[in-house]
Amino acid sequence: MPRSEPHALIFGEGFTGKRLRAALEADGWRVTGTSRTPSPGILAFDGSLPLPPATFAGVTHVIASIPPDADGDPALRLHADALAASASLEWVGYLSTTGVYGNHDGAWVDETTPPAPTADRSARRVKAEQAWLSWAEHAGKPVQVFRLAGIYGPGRSALERVQLPGAQSILKAGHAMGRIHVDDIVRIVRAGMARPAAGPVFNCADDEPAPTADVLSYAAALLDIPPPPIVPFETADLSPMARSFYADNRRVANGRIKRELGVELAYPTYREGLRAIFDSATP
Repeated sequence: MPRSEPHALIFGEGFTGKRLRAALEADGWRVTGTSRTPSPGILAFDGSLPLPPATFAGVTHVIASIPPDADGDPALRLHADALAASASLEWVGYLSTTGVYGNHDGAWVDETTPPAPTADRSARRVKAEQAWLSWAEHAGKPVQVFRLAGIYGPGRSALERVQLPGAQSILKAGHAMGRIHVDDIVRIVRAGMARPAAGPVFNCADDEPAPTADVLSYAAALLDIPPPPIVPFETADLSPMARSFYADNRRVANGRIKRELGVELAYPTYREGLRAIFDSATP
């Protein structure tokens, strides 16, 4: 039976989904996305009602990136049967978070490290991962889980952050955060599509976890502006959400994407990533 024309359905076409769409369309793929707000090529989906069955006709690849709610991933909850029954579906990718590992006091973690989330949002991600992998077993469809570190890219990076009024560098002794350039996420996900039997779980992080203060200082140097003042974490005025990002301290190993998917990161550290963003925006 001839292979269907490649057609990707992206549940939750946000920052990463838009970059993935652009890359796929450049290679001749058909792409359908969803968002809470519909627009040309984007279907309305807020998790309350399923998409029409015709949506899945000819879909070969599904990328699910909607944050799960208390009842799980709405993409799976409302479409498990339709996806399982699809004759064209070849692969599903679920975009999760490295937050599922929780706190390891700065030690390295990899895909064999059991999830131990400390935040409710990360605990929901663990349940969604498990639900997708369980669905894959019963539906006989390949599913890969991509655990994303802190995402950055053009328009959403330390280069913008250091220019905000009141910008500050939070310093917490021994703390480092993992990051991944959005275009490297696209590179990893597409490598997974090409090798659907690999995995099924992949960490998507660069080679060098780093303190936030180092990243902001480098961004400021690129812009030739003073670095933001350093503020100790203990006395910093942070929102509960911002403070929660400093509660966990771990270094995320990325060896599996290289060994099993053959991925070579275009931006192995924040320096290459920020330099590329800066150069692309400089006349």
